[in-house]
Amino acid sequence: MVAYTLVCNYFHSLNDGSEISSVLSFHAHRLDSLIVGLNVEWRPSYSRYKNPVATLQLCVGTRCLLFQLIHSDSIPSQLSSFLSDHRFKFVGVGVDEDVEKLVGDCGMSVANPVDLRAVAAEVYGRREMHMQQMGIVKLADEVLGMEVRKPKKITMSRWDQEYLTLDQIGYACVDAFLSFEIGRRLIAG
Repeated sequence: MVAYTLVCNYFHSLNDGSEISSVLSFHAHRLDSLIVGLNVEWRPSYSRYKNPVATLQLCVGTRCLLFQLIHSDSIPSQLSSFLSDHRFKFVGVGVDEDVEKLVGDCGMSVANPVDLRAVAAEVYGRREMHMQQMGIVKLADEVLGMEVRKPKKITMSRWDQEYLTLDQIGYACVDAFLSFEIGRRLIAG
């Protein structure tokens, strides 16, 4: 098993975009084309009503950004600009659904979303990888050879609470990191 040290910048609430800008520009200023792991979380709903997006997770390399959208007074312009940059590929499993939630709940657009299931199916020549609605855990096993456990108690936890637990922060960063790393392997080769 490979060990990674993730640097996670967790922003509970941020009205000044300068901090978030420094995190986002860490890699962006050096590359014309960037692969960015993207994921969102929201409070689970046990009815037809879907709760709004609570967190946005982004990851490039071993640097992750976890931003609590639900507790922010506004979306920093630097974050909006980063997400709308067409040079970047925002990768994830079910990323189109995540982008729809970001647009619908927050009015945030994402320029270039790429679903990793479709890329994996094309790279491996196995249509079922996309058709089976394969999740991040299975893709991590198939592409990275990594066994990942996602405890249900964290998956189904209160992502809308004011302060996230260390387990939630770790879980969110690992999700975004796995999206990045799978995307890097599949797209950048």
